[in-house]
Amino acid sequence: MDIPSLSPYAFKFGPIAVHWYGIFMAISIAVGGYYLYKQATKLNYDEDFLLNLLMIVVIFGVIGARLMFVLANYPEWFVKDPVQVFKIYEGGLSWHGAVLGGFLAGLYYCRKKGVRINPLEDFAVVGLALGNMLVRVGNIFNHEVLGRPTEFFIGRWPAQLVGVAIGAFLLIRYFYVQKKHMPDGYQFWSFIFYYQLLRGVFEETVKDVPLVWPVYLNEEWGIGLFTMTQVATPFILILAYWMIKRVLNDPNRQYYD
Repeated sequence: MDIPSLSPYAFKFGPIAVHWYGIFMAISIAVGGYYLYKQATKLNYDEDFLLNLLMIVVIFGVIGARLMFVLANYPEWFVKDPVQVFKIYEGGLSWHGAVLGGFLAGLYYCRKKGVRINPLEDFAVVGLALGNMLVRVGNIFNHEVLGRPTEFFIGRWPAQLVGVAIGAFLLIRYFYVQKKHMPDGYQFWSFIFYYQLLRGVFEETVKDVPLVWPVYLNEEWGIGLFTMTQVATPFILILAYWMIKRVLNDPNRQYYD
């Protein structure tokens, strides 16, 4: 969707401008963090540990998201315009970088403290799914992540809304699976699997991004194969599937309500 009348700014105070993108991101972090905190305290996790963990995951998640985005799209910024790298409020974050940065930092901290991470990464799914929905809405206000032009009446594919739908589906799925009493760790890795699958098949096919492996392009329908994300999709699916099988086959697996 590209709606020219939408402003990326929620409000301004003199030279200080608050972007809708940042507001939506903050809401998803706050809601996701609160949910993880409340659920983890029910399992008797230490409150100070949880607060420190959330702070670490958020910081390194944002760092990972920005670095991955810049490396994949504008690596020349590091040399020609380093200040641009820090302009997160203008948009430009990689979902995969956020998950990777937050996960690795959280894993390191949990191992350092001798704490199991599996239940915690499961609880993080709510924030990840909600974040995918709200950040895609922020993309609409920022006039980015546009769909490919088509010759249909819609003009462009509403790629951001496709992303919102994927996040909404996975959020609903999370609460449905919670009733199934699955072993801890399953929710997180199955979320990664289905998110990557749905994004690669639906969102990336209609998103207006370069094709790194141009196997197919239909300009009338506005669909194309393969983007960088689609090329990476099989590898991520294999990793996620392997982790799911590992969780399900772990003789020491634990369950939670």
